[in-house]
Amino acid sequence: MQSNANLSSARRVSGPLRRQLLQWGAASLAAACLPAAAQAPAAAAPMRLIVPFTPGTGIDLIARTLGPRLSERLARPVVVDNRPGASGNIGTEAVVRAAPNGQTLLVSVNTLVMNRSLYPQLPFDPVKDLVPVALTSWGQLLLVTHAQTGFRSAGDLLAAARARPGRLNYASPGVGTPHHLSMELLKQTAGVFLTHIPYRGSAQAVTDLVAGQVDAMFLPIHVALPQVRGGKLVALAIGSARRHPLLPDLPTLAEARAGSVDVDMWYGIFAPTGTPADQVTRLNREINELLGTAEVRAAFQTQGMDPATGTPDEFRRLVERDADRWARLIRAQGIKAE
Repeated sequence: MQSNANLSSARRVSGPLRRQLLQWGAASLAAACLPAAAQAPAAAAPMRLIVPFTPGTGIDLIARTLGPRLSERLARPVVVDNRPGASGNIGTEAVVRAAPNGQTLLVSVNTLVMNRSLYPQLPFDPVKDLVPVALTSWGQLLLVTHAQTGFRSAGDLLAAARARPGRLNYASPGVGTPHHLSMELLKQTAGVFLTHIPYRGSAQAVTDLVAGQVDAMFLPIHVALPQVRGGKLVALAIGSARRHPLLPDLPTLAEARAGSVDVDMWYGIFAPTGTPADQVTRLNREINELLGTAEVRAAFQTQGMDPATGTPDEFRRLVERDADRWARLIRAQGIKAE
């Protein structure tokens, strides 16, 4: 009855005020006719999963695989929001600046902690200004070369690099990427020098590597595997602590006597600092359960990622250790973001 009275009052006025009253009255009547479940409370506001890189990446796949399933479990919409740019810093800052109410999360990779040292003038701290929610997966990097080099092991590559300092080169998708810093870590550990050839993305780098324009590269296993199986690239070692089921005969860098170098990439989900602990705990629990399902494991494995779980505190310790490790390398090698 109150809505009808408002509509009657609207007839006695004219112009913009009348239109506003009519719109308000119509909206009120429509809301009154909705079932209770359709009148979403604030708690059911959409959750945004911000991906700081372009669609189609492994990080994007994580968000788009978990998003719909998380929506079902939380009974709220979940939207994937790609915010690429500045090596992931644009999307990361959007989450850092978001309200700590559980409505905005970051899906990222260990590039996050590398950026902390590569970009010391950032207006935020990607470690201190984010709360680790859940580790989602690990990705492996293969050390590969083109078929014409004649190298058959990581030891062959390093021996050639020692014999001809600076004559060999390696590609990466850009300064500060895991591919780049992984090779710099190998160089530092083995005491060799290879010239860095940075590209703008992986596609052209892989094309030039296959063509023999560059000598070596670290590549994610799902990117390298088709080229290796096709005979266009030679896998020299895997940058992990253990061998991978997809390439059980390929040794680790340590087994190849190239140094104890583990450059696995972690992926995970973060929230703004100040997010209530109970929300972080619930999100961690729901995500861990999703990661244990067969369909999520299968989706991840198409991108060469192995699902992983743990508590928020365990993930926090991993992030802090990794931030320190890459900071030491970046300082020692004098690496600067371009």
